[in-house]
Amino acid sequence: MRVERCDFSGFKVYPSKGKTYTFRFLNAKSESLFLQRKNPRKIAWTQVYRRMHKKGITEEVAKKRSRKNIKVQRGVVGADLASILAKRTAKPEVRAAARQAAISKAKSEKRDKEAKKSATKPAGSANAPKVSKQSMKGGAGKGGR
Repeated sequence: MRVERCDFSGFKVYPSKGKTYTFRFLNAKSESLFLQRKNPRKIAWTQVYRRMHKKGITEEVAKKRSRKNIKVQRGVVGADLASILAKRTAKPEVRAAARQAAISKAKSEKRDKEAKKSATKPAGSANAPKVSKQSMKGGAGKGGR
């Protein structure tokens, strides 16, 4: 014995019962509602409605308890956890002083680099007359013909 399901209501359709077209219907009521293009999810007596709205579930299933995420601090590349925590707990005054020291160090390094660069520059090239690239290549003063 093969038991089918009604395509509209979701109820069982036993052999020799209901109507079959391309769809299978239990009775004229469900067929009529289907032909009126009614949505079975919105009709209270259908199985689809009851399933959607969680009706008739007899055993109460305990909710799954979700595990709470635990934050773990880890070191990153270039800084271990101890140094990160030390920087975090440092007072604002200490932080500002370290910042100023770093800035002054960078400025002094830049100044030294500039001084070294100016010292290595040859003195003769500053007085030499400027020659354009065109005349270096052998081009005449004016005109191209």
